Amino acid sequence: MIFIGSDHGGLELKEVIKAALISRGIDVRDCGTDNSDSVDYPDFAEKVARAVSRGEAGPCNEADQGILICGTGIGMSIVANKFPGVRAALVTDEFMAQMAKQHNNANVLVLGGRVLAAEMAVKMVNTWLDAAYEGGRHQRRLDKISQLEEAVRGGEL
Repeated sequence: MIFIGSDHGGLELKEVIKAALISRGIDVRDCGTDNSDSVDYPDFAEKVARAVSRGEAGPCNEADQGILICGTGIGMSIVANKFPGVRAALVTDEFMAQMAKQHNNANVLVLGGRVLAAEMAVKMVNTWLDAAYEGGRHQRRLDKISQLEEAVRGGEL
């Protein structure tokens, strides 16, 4: 299952990506927005990131992976990475999408609706979905990130 969310700047691209995911047979949960009225990206990033972070009941139920889209992707990635266990990667090409999964095990893909052509964005999503986390030396690095998250939650940092 993939949870997807956007603000008004990413709405058009979100709809294209959602259709592409559904055509692949992927269960998609749309966390909004559903129109072009100006909205605040943190509201939608929170819904997707919380679902991925908890993997339990949240504003959108549960999620293994998420996709977030705003105008540039910057705002969404900042918000999503505030949530424990979320590894949100803002990508701008297929290589970055592949590396986000292979090396960083990114569980949230972030895209810029105003900076990417729809065709390229769909290719990037497919590349990310088809890539596999390599583990190995990369796991040591992810473990360090988890340790930092724990230290922050525990008030040590």
